[in-house]
Amino acid sequence: MRAENVLPDQQNQGQFNGVTVRKGTVGAFLANARVWLDESSGFAERTIAERDIVDALPALHALGLFDIVQVRDAALRELVAASAARAG
Repeated sequence: MRAENVLPDQQNQGQFNGVTVRKGTVGAFLANARVWLDESSGFAERTIAERDIVDALPALHALGLFDIVQVRDAALRELVAASAARAG
């Protein structure tokens, strides 16, 4: 399957397991994770990245990302797990 089979070029979001997921959600998660994990990132940058990571988690879970991919970093893995536990 190719990306355009999941979301065609002209479509910016889709419904996955009852959750609206925007195109770019996985890429944004990866970018934010890099900032959050980078020790040279400032406090404000890390805070914004963490907020954006947490906000994206329902969509990432709806996509099933964490059913296939394991987060290697222990701190990030705990952030993902703690947010999932709070959600329910």
